[in-house]
Amino acid sequence: MQRREFGGTLVAGAIGAGAPRRNSRMHAGGDYHSVAGAGIASKENLEYNLRFGVKHLTAQLRKRASGGGWDLDEMKRMRDDCEKSGVTLEAIRMDADYIALRPAPERDRELDIIAGNIRKAAQVGVQVITYHWTAIPIRRNRQTRGRGGVTYAGFKLEDNWKDLPAGKAGRISSDDYWERIAYFLTRIIPAAREHDVRMACHPYDPPGLPFGYQGADNWDSPSVFAAIQRYEAVVESPYNGFQLCLGTAAEGLKNPKAEILPIVRYLGERGKLFQIHMRNIRGGLHAFEEVFPDEGEMDFFAVMRILRDTGFGYSICPDHMPRHPGDPGSLQSFAFSYGYIQALIQAVNSEVRG
Repeated sequence: MQRREFGGTLVAGAIGAGAPRRNSRMHAGGDYHSVAGAGIASKENLEYNLRFGVKHLTAQLRKRASGGGWDLDEMKRMRDDCEKSGVTLEAIRMDADYIALRPAPERDRELDIIAGNIRKAAQVGVQVITYHWTAIPIRRNRQTRGRGGVTYAGFKLEDNWKDLPAGKAGRISSDDYWERIAYFLTRIIPAAREHDVRMACHPYDPPGLPFGYQGADNWDSPSVFAAIQRYEAVVESPYNGFQLCLGTAAEGLKNPKAEILPIVRYLGERGKLFQIHMRNIRGGLHAFEEVFPDEGEMDFFAVMRILRDTGFGYSICPDHMPRHPGDPGSLQSFAFSYGYIQALIQAVNSEVRG
């Protein structure tokens, strides 16, 4: 058992035993969805996050260095700039190119690049790599007006969805999807364990789409919870877990308020939550809109209690906030959400001792 795995197990066991206890390890986090200034590690963005008590960041990196992997020098500069301001570069989001690749030598080369990126992440102290298997683009097809003149992005399953053209990856059956997932996990999770970096899968957005939608039988359809359980079981390891987007998971549920809690509890109790996206929605399966965290379907206070009691120790990040022309980059919306998350953490911890 490695250092972070051992420490996390001890804390989770202590918090999970007996009466609930305070959880000082969970924290608000910021990521690539909201960046002030020239970049995520820029002085402007670091100060923006620090103003709201955010000291943990998730960067998004593309392949740039020779051989297609991440640029280690860039990663070191990013880490050093963060550390100078007392901020931790906690996680990195990798791209989703692999899932579109059919069995061929190119797929093995892609996995070699990913394994190399895991090694580089460990060299700069990154704890988590997040990823999002998007064989077809994230789907939104409507906008509605919200409070204060904001715009909510939304989705409604089209009556003619069978007529939509396939994505650029072409036809991907459920068997294809799961073969690619299994091939990835069996080769990459051992590398993650070797370098003590956790791999966090984000569900497809939205889950629950009918098979064949734009040519894909998405891995988290028809049941997002069953798919998460299946994904986690492909390679049973403390390094195979999830970046659980609460809003995304809710988009695949008929009753998000009630049905999201067993998902959070299941993954939390198994130590498989490596990041939370705190997004709220109105609606649910096949018809929803993304709203502010305080006005949607879900009870985030109940979610936060589960995170407290299961020893969750990573970032809780705002995600997909409403937009307004007077708020470029949605910086105001994200600031509101940072405060909301901080208040929830304080509130659930104030209920318990120790």
